[in-house]
Amino acid sequence: MIMFARLVLILSLALPPALAQAADPQDISWDMLAPPAAVIENPFENLTDDQMDTLRRILRFEALAEQSYEASFTTEAQALREQLAEDGIDVDGLFAARLAIMEKREAAASAVNEALIGSSIRMPGYVLPLEFKDRKVVEFLLVPTVGACIHTPPPPANQIVHVVYPEGIEVNGLFTPVWVTGTMVAQSSVQDVGYVDGQAPVSVSYMMRPVLVEKYGG
Repeated sequence: MIMFARLVLILSLALPPALAQAADPQDISWDMLAPPAAVIENPFENLTDDQMDTLRRILRFEALAEQSYEASFTTEAQALREQLAEDGIDVDGLFAARLAIMEKREAAASAVNEALIGSSIRMPGYVLPLEFKDRKVVEFLLVPTVGACIHTPPPPANQIVHVVYPEGIEVNGLFTPVWVTGTMVAQSSVQDVGYVDGQAPVSVSYMMRPVLVEKYGG
């Protein structure tokens, strides 16, 4: 009996980490894929509606000036800049802050939740097929909503999972609901999604080679 217990212990320690984790996966929801939101300071919060509108007009006039080389657009933009300068507003500083905020938001949209990386998880989603083999889907994007990437703009990169499943799963058209069980990996990629009139690139932050894909609801 003692020898048998030791054998069981040895075999359990010899199991690959992925298989050991897959035995007891953690059920997760889509909101858990995004890391905790970073605080982004808003340099525009103390501006009035009129001042915000003036900034938008400056951007528009300067863009038109670059496109058409019309001197009148440059003149209009300069007059508005002087108007805000009288209020003590640093227009160039605010425009630089705007670009920094856009970059931070873009980075946040692709950032992964490090607490999930390497963990065995089980999550629901919809299948957006990328590759078929023997009439089964062997590679797909797992997305949170019906129509994602096809009928609506793509979700943020950290709200899409690239799934490679050689065993394949039968689907009924687009967006079959499934459960996916496996180890979550942080792997940035760009996947080409097919449309009727061509293909479009979709950015993805996660990847899985699941041990099991099963249709939602059994």
